[in-house]
Amino acid sequence: MTITSEIIILGMLLLFSFSAKSQSVFGKWKTIDDRTGKPKAIIDIYNKDGLMYGHVVEILEDGKEDAVCTKCDGEQKDQPILGMTIIEAAEEHDNGEWKGKKLFDPQQAMTFRCKIWLNPLNKNELIVRGYLMFIYRTQTWLRVKG
Repeated sequence: MTITSEIIILGMLLLFSFSAKSQSVFGKWKTIDDRTGKPKAIIDIYNKDGLMYGHVVEILEDGKEDAVCTKCDGEQKDQPILGMTIIEAAEEHDNGEWKGKKLFDPQQAMTFRCKIWLNPLNKNELIVRGYLMFIYRTQTWLRVKG
């Protein structure tokens, strides 16, 4: 192999690794309230044992940085929202969707079933849909760069 072909192969590998990383559901995402259009929090979505989890790493709403879950029951009652796990054990499906039984909204103190996927037209947008019976609500979260 010549030095030129090695550089080309290395360059292709680097480009592939960057594109694969940018297309992952994992990382930090800014939540956008679907009713107000305002940013609410940063959620770190990560893979643990092949399942998706997400927890609140920053609250963006002014004056709510130290908010606690006043409407929650049980162990979550009056616990800080910062650090709270809001997505638990979602499973990946063949079509790139992740589905789970726990998407928790601390503001409403409600747990929803969920379906989460990357926007096929913009890999920097995460579509997050929560289901309660046959009713659903959808939000678009934005990838946090850096």
